[in-house]
Amino acid sequence: MRPSKRASLQTFVVLLRGINVGSTRKVPMADLRAICLKLGWTRPETYIQSGNLIVDARGNGAHVRRVLEPELVARFGLAVDVVVRGASNWVTYVAANPFANDAAAKDKMVHLYVSRDPLTSQAADVLNERARTGERIHIAGGALWIDYGAPGVAGSKLTPSLIDKACGSPTTGRNWKTVLKIREMLAARNKA
Repeated sequence: MRPSKRASLQTFVVLLRGINVGSTRKVPMADLRAICLKLGWTRPETYIQSGNLIVDARGNGAHVRRVLEPELVARFGLAVDVVVRGASNWVTYVAANPFANDAAAKDKMVHLYVSRDPLTSQAADVLNERARTGERIHIAGGALWIDYGAPGVAGSKLTPSLIDKACGSPTTGRNWKTVLKIREMLAARNKA
């Protein structure tokens, strides 16, 4: 079902999971922005090559995802999990970071994980059972937060498939610096 042309435009944060990793699953950001324009969406902006997109579209986040995922298959031959949130959700995430005022937390080790579907209430408990020493896991603001600490992401046993299973649906993560940059981009859009 298409949203009404009279439906107001909303700003969405669209996160593509698992693209442009190494030499595989390539999705050029210029092509992604072009797809958005083809779909009738406006002001598409991307940040770095890891699939961070901000766009104005009619409808809701589920509609944006349902429209974009098949376009990615058609254009790139890739099934890509897409997670969509409204701009107001992003503001909530930034405010909810449980590690924001923690001097021990390093920006590149703190990650926000956003799941496609509502997060299961036991996600943090399930992941804490597998966490290594130094890793901290919390649910805050309707999202999963992991501080990987000294072991770092590469040394973690918290694999993407384990995180997905604990959260109850496909999930994608962004480090704190990227979360803040997306907030900055959203703020700049509001001033335009």
